[in-house]
Amino acid sequence: MRSILMIIAFSLLLPLSGQIVADSPDGYPTLRESIDPRLQHGLEKSIDALALRDIVDDKKLAVALVDITDTNEPRYASLNGDEMFYAASLPKIAILLGAFVQIEQGEMALTPDTRESLTRMIRVSSNTEATRMLNRVGKQELIDILMSDRFRLYDPDTNGGLWVGKEYGKSAAYRRDPLHNLSHGATALQTARFYYLLETDRMLRADLSRQMKAMLGNPGIRHKFVKGLSKYPGVRIFRKSGSWRHWHADSAIVEADKYRYIAVALAEHSQGSIWLPKIIQRLHELIVPTALARAATP
Repeated sequence: MRSILMIIAFSLLLPLSGQIVADSPDGYPTLRESIDPRLQHGLEKSIDALALRDIVDDKKLAVALVDITDTNEPRYASLNGDEMFYAASLPKIAILLGAFVQIEQGEMALTPDTRESLTRMIRVSSNTEATRMLNRVGKQELIDILMSDRFRLYDPDTNGGLWVGKEYGKSAAYRRDPLHNLSHGATALQTARFYYLLETDRMLRADLSRQMKAMLGNPGIRHKFVKGLSKYPGVRIFRKSGSWRHWHADSAIVEADKYRYIAVALAEHSQGSIWLPKIIQRLHELIVPTALARAATP
């Protein structure tokens, strides 16, 4: 009984603090308004089952999960959702957004060459194409997009978010994030917001949203979330991951039958690449009721 009361209290208190401005005036709730006590409890049990509670308590692991089977009524749960992590290649999704914003505004053309460059940046995480597209968008221009009132994907009032302040190469950082001094950073919540805005066509025009999402599909690097979900038949994943030294990150929209969810995991630990496939399996089975019955034999 005590644990149930604590979960209820948690769900009532959290939306009142650090509220992000409304994502749009169209009636969609913010993720902070969508905390689901049952999903939160399930997430915490999953992390405990993986013996990762101490890692979470040390703020070396962040996880966000959003059930978007009904996009009008998302169910959100997280651990360390507002903690900023070095995220390696994951923030390349911010460069993807910057390019599509300029395409939408007529400042960049989606030529076959541009499409190929953006796709390689995402699917095989090409550093060369990421740097090329970053410079085409403009370094300050991208920061302005991320911090703009339209997107608020980096928000100092909520401890940061998606940040790109360095080319993907050996060059020095040109502008580290002002709160944590990171060159490439992310929070789990703001990364989840990125995917929620994309999935609900509130990030760009619907036709551009579809093209942007397509570039996130068919991942060319089969590790982390992709590896963990490979045992489940019929799963489609739209994702971007990142790894450097002991930092490991993954993020995705996952579709399975009629179910859809967003998952994000950020780890600062040498075992992170081992944890992430296990974490996504637990998250998948929180959302898809028949996942265990449909799972292929390991």
